[in-house]
Amino acid sequence: MNTRMNTWLGAEQVIDPPGVGGWLRAVPRGLVLAAVILGGLGLLGLLRLVERPLFGLARPVTPFVTQGVCRLALLILGLRLVVRGRAMTGQGAVVANHASWLDIFALNAADRVYFVSKAEVSGWAGIGWLARATGTVFITRKSSEARQQQALFEDRLRAGHRLLFFPEGTSTDSRHILPFKSTLFAAFFTHGMDHIMQIQPATVIYHAPKGRDARFYGWWGSTGIAPHLLAVLAERHSGRVEVVLHPPLSVDGFSGRKALAEACEAAVRSAHPAG
Repeated sequence: MNTRMNTWLGAEQVIDPPGVGGWLRAVPRGLVLAAVILGGLGLLGLLRLVERPLFGLARPVTPFVTQGVCRLALLILGLRLVVRGRAMTGQGAVVANHASWLDIFALNAADRVYFVSKAEVSGWAGIGWLARATGTVFITRKSSEARQQQALFEDRLRAGHRLLFFPEGTSTDSRHILPFKSTLFAAFFTHGMDHIMQIQPATVIYHAPKGRDARFYGWWGSTGIAPHLLAVLAERHSGRVEVVLHPPLSVDGFSGRKALAEACEAAVRSAHPAG
């Protein structure tokens, strides 16, 4: 699998179609992956029927189902998971670098989190359905909805949900980290949230299969999920994904959203090959 340019910036990702051997690997793996995800969603739905009336917004049980499904999915996709550090236990959120759609599986497998995603994802075939079922928070860039979204963040955070943000705002080739945008960090400085909240930076590092381009697992440009998923399913050799969970940062230790965003970015970069 090759890319046309040496840098992901301004480039298009090029994915070669698999050969016969690749298809023979991809089809059975894909069927098993679909069965695991659909089975997990079915179990999740049944548990929510009991969980919702008893606990309301809180979800003490179903996140374990999501975590288990994602760990199985990584095995099927040929990605060995290595987690370094410990997941935070108190109220707070997680911020991570964003390299691929695979981050969803890797970060859910490493910790029980709820993603914050752009509203367009809710309409994506398959992915949108999966995101909604697992409690993803969808946001828009409309200023008219800022207050409503702020209230939603606070409700979820106070319910004990660890929301996960991608401050870069887009995925990359997995070899770079973009500057963190500070906009979403403002949610942690309202209504006394800064006195009870912690933010845990997380670094996601992909190691390509033997003989592949180092950017094999990165997903960027206009490449669709389907061809990239097919390439991963068709791959003969296994790869590895590391999730480094850094010590949480207390929000009230920072003067504002920009200082907090800079500290989180520095922590994420400290464990990434990009530095």
